[in-house]
Amino acid sequence: MLIKPVSSVTSTIAKSLLSILLLSVATTGFAIFTLASSLNDAEAVNVAGSMRMQSYRLAHDIQIESADYDSHIREFESSLYSPSMANLVSWEVPTDITEDYYLIIGRWHELKQVLSSEDRKHYLVLVENFVAEIDGFVFKLQEFSEDKLIKLAWAGGIGLGGILVISLFVVHFVRKQVVKPLHALVGASQRIKNSDFEVELKVTNNNELGILTKTFNSMAKDLGALYRNLEDVVDAKTIELQNANQSLQALYHSSQELTVTRIAPENFRAILQHLVSLEGIESLRLEIVDNSGRSLIMDEGYDSNLDYEKFEMKLDDNELILGYLYCSYHHGHSTRTLIDSFIQLLSRAIYYNRAQKKAEQLIIMEERATIARELHDSLAQSLSYLKIQVTLLKRVIGKLPEQQHREQSEQIASEIGNGLADAYTQLRELLTTFRLTIKEGNFGEALSTMLEELSERTEAKINLTNNLSSIELDAHSQVHLLQLIREATINAIKHANADLIDVCCIDEEGEVFVVIKDNGDGFDPSSSKMNHYGMSIMQERAARLNGDLTIEAAQGEGCTVILKYKSLKEVKVDDL
Repeated sequence: MLIKPVSSVTSTIAKSLLSILLLSVATTGFAIFTLASSLNDAEAVNVAGSMRMQSYRLAHDIQIESADYDSHIREFESSLYSPSMANLVSWEVPTDITEDYYLIIGRWHELKQVLSSEDRKHYLVLVENFVAEIDGFVFKLQEFSEDKLIKLAWAGGIGLGGILVISLFVVHFVRKQVVKPLHALVGASQRIKNSDFEVELKVTNNNELGILTKTFNSMAKDLGALYRNLEDVVDAKTIELQNANQSLQALYHSSQELTVTRIAPENFRAILQHLVSLEGIESLRLEIVDNSGRSLIMDEGYDSNLDYEKFEMKLDDNELILGYLYCSYHHGHSTRTLIDSFIQLLSRAIYYNRAQKKAEQLIIMEERATIARELHDSLAQSLSYLKIQVTLLKRVIGKLPEQQHREQSEQIASEIGNGLADAYTQLRELLTTFRLTIKEGNFGEALSTMLEELSERTEAKINLTNNLSSIELDAHSQVHLLQLIREATINAIKHANADLIDVCCIDEEGEVFVVIKDNGDGFDPSSSKMNHYGMSIMQERAARLNGDLTIEAAQGEGCTVILKYKSLKEVKVDDL
């Protein structure tokens, strides 16, 4: 909406310039008119002056009786009625000059009658008065012309003075009404440029600059309000970004707690500490539900006087409730979203913890089953044999004569001693196998350490070739592979009398091959010695890996144990 000024700077300057123009036009017009009329006055003065000469010339013509007498009379009349003299009869010519002109004409007519009469010489008497009248007329003409020039000078001076006054007024007006307010606006603009919006210019006029000043003041206030609002918005966004960064860091550090080998209560407590350190969250309580009915409760800044909101912890769309999170926080969309993210994180941590325990239990159960089978196939059979021999010994002792009884008793006792020694040897081997410890998490390092320990027990050279990735092997596979390789290597050390043992573990496009080869005595695969070598136990471990175990042996040609199975990536918790 445009506001019309009460007093316009433009109109004032325009009026002043128009006044200067009018004064210039008026002064110039008056000067031109005066100068034009002055040209006629000069001519009239010259003509009037010549009339004096012509009057004396006529007197001279009368004295000498000149032949040009008549032409001189006509010349006098021509001068008397010339256009310059005739222009004296006008409104701009003073009345006394016009009357003197008419008086001279009248006197001329009287003198002309004298000049035309026989008494011409009387003209000589009258000519002095006539010339005196012409002189007076010429003097008035001269005065009239001078008055015009004086008036022209006055008019020019007044016009120039008026133009100068108006010009000075315009300069003063422009400086006061335009330049000064503009300087103030420029200074205020510089302050606004420097983010100083506390600008209040004084409004002294109601012209365009006054309206501009008012508008500028209003604009400065609006800009100040917008700038302060923008600062508030920027500060709020900065705080929001800082909170988001803290939230991301907390989520990152909390996610790191899930990368440990075994998730313990300390990991859950660390996640709670990361969550409670965030802006807007005051205190927390975590309740982990157990199937037995007992719950694990952990607090971070818990205060019973605060109001807590209860959140159920579920894994994705699973209906199983893993626990509850009690949270006291400042309500907000971002805070609630963050809590939901942490709930999912805690839910996965609880689920992974349970899955880890389940996996450990499965491994323990598998190992127990293997140990049970090994004991059954080795030590239990030997002990059963001893039991049978003891029973036979008792029967023989009860039925036979004393001498025979003694001989048979000695034989049976000898067999019992051999059986006991054999059982003791097998027991030591089993104990050595069961006491296997894995100190390294890396499969390659664990395998190298195990073979180094075995190489100290034999003079045979043990070569190792391994390209299996420890990352792609789960703990289940690592344990069974190490046990199987150890069992096969011990068999080669104890029974084959080998000089060289090659252990090769390779992965070819998802197919894992484990080969243990020696250059020892070998044996007949169809003989009962197979079980003595613990081949059934190795078959059991191969089955645990979902693989096939092949034994290639011949008398005097060494033995080769080949394990082949599909490579599996790190076992997922869901698969355990």
